[in-house]
Amino acid sequence: MTIIVDSGSTKADWCVAREGRIISHFTTPGISPIHQTEEEIRGIVAEAKTALKHTKGLDAFFYGSGCIPSKCEWLANILSDAVKSNAPVDVLSEESVPSGRAVVDVDVTWHVYSDLLGAARALCGHDAGIACILGTGANSCLYDGKDIVSNTPPLGYILGDEGSGAVLGRNFLNAIFKGRLDESIKTCFLSWINMDYAQIIDRVYRQPLANRFLASLVPFIKEHIDDSHALENIVIDSFRDFARYNLEPYRRHDLPVGFVGGVANAFKSQLSEALAAEGYHLGKIVARPIEELAKYHT
Repeated sequence: MTIIVDSGSTKADWCVAREGRIISHFTTPGISPIHQTEEEIRGIVAEAKTALKHTKGLDAFFYGSGCIPSKCEWLANILSDAVKSNAPVDVLSEESVPSGRAVVDVDVTWHVYSDLLGAARALCGHDAGIACILGTGANSCLYDGKDIVSNTPPLGYILGDEGSGAVLGRNFLNAIFKGRLDESIKTCFLSWINMDYAQIIDRVYRQPLANRFLASLVPFIKEHIDDSHALENIVIDSFRDFARYNLEPYRRHDLPVGFVGGVANAFKSQLSEALAAEGYHLGKIVARPIEELAKYHT
């Protein structure tokens, strides 16, 4: 059996897979070696241990945001030690029936990688391709079927992150308040968000996690995109910017371009149109890569 974890900063998907089939799947809070302490990570792993079966000899593959090379070994050691801890927890039997209090004895070899490599493996498997993430943020890479061979720096939502949820939200607010969208859309939006202009400006410029706030506007954009040609063009233009500034440096129009992430999944039609306009072929779109990673590893 194999343990696979796909972790963002907010939520982590865990699964136990056998022969390509997921036999156990659960979620925990996200794990980030950049933003969390060892103690915080151990607390999250303690939650995961209650869903791991009493077994030995597992390989475990962790893909996460913030898993830069200098942090991978550090996180692997924490995960390995935390899972092997002898603290008594509730364990599920092989038949998934609660079997009471027991000592978890899980001998796991952890392999820690970036979320971008996870996206590439989920989208491309063992084939070459361009793999992208479009969620709250954005990222991309050129993948040769084994390794990432090139990565255009995404630069974050202030300097880059074209096509991301944060940038879609930013561009949408710009259009709302500068009169590039119908007044009916603006009225509907202000009612939906229950904030006025001053409160929105305060939320973006004076409160923490502005990128998440901006990305939280994506459901409204999705709901109303068919009502406004101008709104759809804002989304398409952002995706075209993503292709121009992030994909063009790879100079590989021959390869399929695949995406993971909720933004890509929500705007499949607009994403396909934008890529075609820039001379690219849309490959897979996967909202959550955990199932494809299970196939890849087993």
